[in-house]
Amino acid sequence: MNEQTPSPVDPGSVEPVALAKALGDRYLSYALSTIMARSLPDVRDGLKPVHRRLLYAMRLLRLDPNAGFKKCARIVGDVMGKYHPHGDQAIYDALVRLAQEFAARYPLIEGQGNFGNVDGDNAAAMRYTEARLTEIAELLLQDIDADTVDFRETYDGEDSEPIVLPSAFPNLLANGAAGIAVGMATSIPPHNAVEICDALLHLIKHPNARMAKLVELIPGPDFPTGGTLVEPAESILEAYDTGRGGFRVRAKWEKEDTGRGTYQIVITEMPYQVQKGKLVEKIAELIASRKVPALADVRDESTEEVRLILEPRSRTVEAETLMEHMFRLTDLETRFGFNMNVLGADKTPRVMNLREVLQAFLDHRHEVLIRRSKHRLEKIARRLEILEGYLIAFLNLDEVIRIIREEDEPKQVMMERFELTEVQAEAILNMRLRQLRKLEELEIRSEHKDLSAEQRDLRGLLKNEDRRWKVISGELTELKKSLQANPAIGKRRTAFGDAPSSDVAPLETMIEREPITVILSEKGWIRAAKGHLAPDAELKFKEGDKGRFTLHGQTTDKLLLFATNGRFYTLGCDKLPSARGHGEPVRLLAGIGADEDVVGALVHQSGRKLVVASSDGRGFIVAEDEVVAQTRNGKQVLNVGAKAEAQVCTPAEGDSVAVVGTNRKLLIIERSELPEMTRGRGVIMQKYKDAELSDVKVFDLKEGLTWTSATGRTYTEANLRDWQGKRAQAGRIVPRGFNKSNRFS
Repeated sequence: MNEQTPSPVDPGSVEPVALAKALGDRYLSYALSTIMARSLPDVRDGLKPVHRRLLYAMRLLRLDPNAGFKKCARIVGDVMGKYHPHGDQAIYDALVRLAQEFAARYPLIEGQGNFGNVDGDNAAAMRYTEARLTEIAELLLQDIDADTVDFRETYDGEDSEPIVLPSAFPNLLANGAAGIAVGMATSIPPHNAVEICDALLHLIKHPNARMAKLVELIPGPDFPTGGTLVEPAESILEAYDTGRGGFRVRAKWEKEDTGRGTYQIVITEMPYQVQKGKLVEKIAELIASRKVPALADVRDESTEEVRLILEPRSRTVEAETLMEHMFRLTDLETRFGFNMNVLGADKTPRVMNLREVLQAFLDHRHEVLIRRSKHRLEKIARRLEILEGYLIAFLNLDEVIRIIREEDEPKQVMMERFELTEVQAEAILNMRLRQLRKLEELEIRSEHKDLSAEQRDLRGLLKNEDRRWKVISGELTELKKSLQANPAIGKRRTAFGDAPSSDVAPLETMIEREPITVILSEKGWIRAAKGHLAPDAELKFKEGDKGRFTLHGQTTDKLLLFATNGRFYTLGCDKLPSARGHGEPVRLLAGIGADEDVVGALVHQSGRKLVVASSDGRGFIVAEDEVVAQTRNGKQVLNVGAKAEAQVCTPAEGDSVAVVGTNRKLLIIERSELPEMTRGRGVIMQKYKDAELSDVKVFDLKEGLTWTSATGRTYTEANLRDWQGKRAQAGRIVPRGFNKSNRFS
């Protein structure tokens, strides 16, 4: 087998190019392709190429609103094979979105079969679903055969496709658009078409209309799923004036009485593009994790209409307060970004404001009207030429018949005999015998008269710009009337509401207040028992474990935990695990490290002060309100040295501070000697040589120092002169009978 030797490369045909330049040129080509042929809509018809090709292909398949349906697989196949050389699934996804009533404000495709739902379920496969065009889509394609728009070759050069649709419907604003290109994106919400028509009519009458007036006519988006727009009016005006901004949309809800003073909240409309199924899952997670303590249950009772039930835990919870928290914690309130980045008539992408978008649509309709009129004039001119030939034939009918019967070249003879054009002569030769009757002559004369009048009218229209704008105004008025005649699509769906207040009652106000006992074991297992248990109540722990802290509180309280790393951790008492079992590891709830341990626990009391101290004898006073942590990772308050750890956290209630070390030496200092700080190492409270701090107690000197023994017996030492001193002193041996554990309790 002979192998063909490759021809040598001509060194002169190879041009060295820098890698950065080569990559830049190619990436620029890719970016332009993505921007112009995929991601950004055209300002004139509001469509991306895939949507435009879908509608055009369906028109060629004669899938009119009055025709039968065809399989979506057939439609996708035609679009992919003739116009759009991309994946079939991407084309089908675009088709499905145009047919979904909850996604498109004015669907351009009517679907038959499973096209998905608001829960987030996907559409059935394209082999099972069918589709045809809607009346709105017909408006977009109206007069496309009248030379109203330019066509270009398809990707394989075998066919042609429109560059833009004539678009007798303001689709860009009516249905909105979304897309991500290279270095830019677009996000346009749907609007009400009746309001758009009002703004367009006003702009025709007042070309320099103020933005405030246009926004008065188009007050905001109109989403297919309804909801309530709660964006302030000044923010809406700014967004339309700049082409960038955002709109806050809330679910629509109502309070439904269920008898005996109880009620439930019914959500009837969802924010745009929020999947109801995922929303229900999110709310259920919040209930399970007790992040919304006032909410007891969520149920989905939706059929074709949305009906989502929120059941409060108590009748005392205010519905408005509960919903404000639900709006903040879930997608019952969303923010729809607004970025009116579109391709202009010159195919240049830029961000337009509301007036520019409306004007671009009007300019397009004006251009369509001119081209349609010129196309009609050409048609009329050709028809009049033929009709004039017919009239000549009727006036000379006998001679025409003779020429046709006797002459070898009748067309040439007629052209010379009656001064006919070739088109007229050809038309006369193609006449049927039935057209030679007298009635036909009258009809031809009548048609010639009507066409001549229409020709004069169109010529006058092309010469008079004011008349052209009146025609466009008439078309918009008729469109508005047809939309208003069908309230299902013409009536506004999204309502307007007041902007939400920033002053919302905290979640704690919605927690039902109940007494509890917090139990924390030596090994760090925490739980909450209902009611205030007696000190001698029998408590069960895991084998080898025992109780360490037992505190009385309420479900509305916060629990403060002080760890050996000097950090305070905060837990809501309503979120503590039940005491039916052994509880849960506190490290999982509070984010305490495996190498750290809890050395202090107390129920938060606003306005109280605490003394915190480390094992090296340093400490200070801190306001309790300053140690409440907002995150699971806690809040650093006491900075500890490399060889020390946090040891004590106790309320600063008294005028004196007793400090005892592991060397059994006691020192009593005045509380005023300890500084008040929010964070730091503090000052030396008691000095040690070969020992460390064991415990601290704040008390009133006149009442004496008390401590509790292991057996529960209470001791009091009233004469404390021997142990009083200044901070940083070593102190003296503890009084007789002091606990061997060197602790006050």
